[in-house]
Amino acid sequence: MACDPKQRDRWQKQLDVVLKRLDSYYKAEEAILSGAQEYRIGTRFLKRGDLKYIKEEIKDLENRKDELENALENCIGPNKRKTFRIIPRDL
Repeated sequence: MACDPKQRDRWQKQLDVVLKRLDSYYKAEEAILSGAQEYRIGTRFLKRGDLKYIKEEIKDLENRKDELENALENCIGPNKRKTFRIIPRDL
């Protein structure tokens, strides 16, 4: 099955964006785990990203990455169904 080159390019661009975002979220998670989530200087208090939210976003981005990699490998869009119709029959 031949893939449409334009669609393939679109999937590759989306994959590149997802990989960049995933790398950023990994760095944020690492920074939080090393103790940079919140700190206080005098009376001022700074809190950065929430670890729970970052882990959820990493999970979502990893799922999206897998979908796009499968789309590129199999020429089937990440949102397309593989089964079109099922007809139940009583034999």
